[in-house]
Amino acid sequence: MPDVSQIIEAWGYAAVGLIVVLGNLGVPIPEETVLTIGGYLVWQGQFHFLPMVVVGIASAVVGDNIGYALGRRYGRRALTHWGEIAPQRLARMQRFVERYGMLSVFIARFVAGLRFMAGPLAGSSGLGIGRFLVANVLGAVVYVPVIVGAGYAVGYGLGDRIEWLRRVVGDAERFVWAALALGAAAVWLAVKRRARRPATSDHGKLAK
Repeated sequence: MPDVSQIIEAWGYAAVGLIVVLGNLGVPIPEETVLTIGGYLVWQGQFHFLPMVVVGIASAVVGDNIGYALGRRYGRRALTHWGEIAPQRLARMQRFVERYGMLSVFIARFVAGLRFMAGPLAGSSGLGIGRFLVANVLGAVVYVPVIVGAGYAVGYGLGDRIEWLRRVVGDAERFVWAALALGAAAVWLAVKRRARRPATSDHGKLAK
């Protein structure tokens, strides 16, 4: 199965946008990982910083807006379908959003466990669409450039070592597969030999 970096390299900004939207809807794909990899690929020269940031911001806002619409439409019923969250924790998140409103939506952008719940929680708690949209956009505008920039900084500081590590891991993966294939062949041969032994032994007894 290809990793996230391979998907982004193959499909470009569209992959970043789709993965970030899905991550904001509760699919277990951490958007910070995608954006960090995007920043690293910017450092490699495969993408440009500004389009990567714009796509990241737009997709983060769209994903949260869809979650908000679902929460507003279906209320608390929708919240039970957002990941495996204990009822007590969900109740604490709900109280947090109800108490702090716009601020909670902004803060949620920086909290991995709360990020994808901000939209549905805000929608189900009755936060106005205008206030939610402002907080959602502001959070994405601050958050996305920082995470993409972090990926770029990692490449700038450790890029050569990371590429070396990727090559080593790739070589190690091929070695492991080769070893597994040889091991499977050895087991198969051993089983075949053991299956032949009783027949040979019986023929020997009959000859005597």
